[in-house]
Amino acid sequence: MRISQDFAPPGRDTARPGRRRTGALTAALALASALVLAGCGDTGAPAARTAGAGTPAAADTDRIEPLTGTPAPRLPVTVTSADGKRTTITSADRIVPLTGSLSEIVFTLGLGKQVVARDITATFEQAAKLPVVTRAHDVSAESVLSLRPTVVLADTTTGPAEAIGQIRDAGIPLVVVEPAKELSDVGRRIDTVAAALGVPESGDELTERTRDRIDAVRKSVPAPAGGAGRPRVAFLYLRGSASVYLLGGRESGASSLLEAAGAVDAGKASGLKKDFTAITSEALAKAAPDAILVMTKGLDSVGGVDGLVKIPGVAETPAGMDRRIVSVDDGVLLNYGPRTDRVLSELVAQLYPGDGAAK
Repeated sequence: MRISQDFAPPGRDTARPGRRRTGALTAALALASALVLAGCGDTGAPAARTAGAGTPAAADTDRIEPLTGTPAPRLPVTVTSADGKRTTITSADRIVPLTGSLSEIVFTLGLGKQVVARDITATFEQAAKLPVVTRAHDVSAESVLSLRPTVVLADTTTGPAEAIGQIRDAGIPLVVVEPAKELSDVGRRIDTVAAALGVPESGDELTERTRDRIDAVRKSVPAPAGGAGRPRVAFLYLRGSASVYLLGGRESGASSLLEAAGAVDAGKASGLKKDFTAITSEALAKAAPDAILVMTKGLDSVGGVDGLVKIPGVAETPAGMDRRIVSVDDGVLLNYGPRTDRVLSELVAQLYPGDGAAK
């Protein structure tokens, strides 16, 4: 991911923003987009939530729950990367995943002991002591190659392109995976990584486990009470230190999660067809959110809920007036991977704190 240090969250991989005529906002949108889509995170522990709508019960979201047992990769395998390159993997002894979400999948498949490095966005506990091979969010080819990997995993948001080319030129098998944008992508991502590492049966098991857990959370979503409609939730991408304040639209990556939690994506419903647009009083008034979803570090960057409601237009929304803020850790919110059920559970718990859902 090509992101300046100012944008390094302590958290998406996770989504990608809109365009504006001024070059500065265009760059900000592109940077924020890469951050969200790539599941961005830093090396620190997740900050405490300050959600105004309830206390999340998922404090363990920064740990991975691997499948039982260590799978034995059946290699070699030849796969086609998302960028069209054919790659043959002969060994999974030294794995380098270059995004946090890919690291999450590898560890959960039971191959964590073979991982020899991490991207800055891999914030979960089991990866914390691994050497980091990114600077800000750029991959350092030299750092990767110094660890003698036998396979490198990347996705289409990973960069710069020169670093990817340098790793391939050194003869290291490198597999590029399509990023995930919604719940329906979870199984595809897991299966792709498992196939590349020669453990397709583990991929099937993990896909089934993840799907079953997501389905269980979805069943816990309470029906609207008393004829009330579904809550309208706006996803705001915030980086106060860089003066980036964005409202998510249809392509932000949050719609699928919000809809699975029984909510309406307020930005999408207001007609925002792209990923992000700059926050304005007019855009927020049109979205009219009952609650606001933010990444935890983004909320911290604007001074918490008190700072958030000072952003023009926020205080005038139903969410701002009620101080109804839902926050989820940057490193997991939009990963769409094996921990997505926990993220969804957090959303449900914070959106419906009085219903006993997702407890």
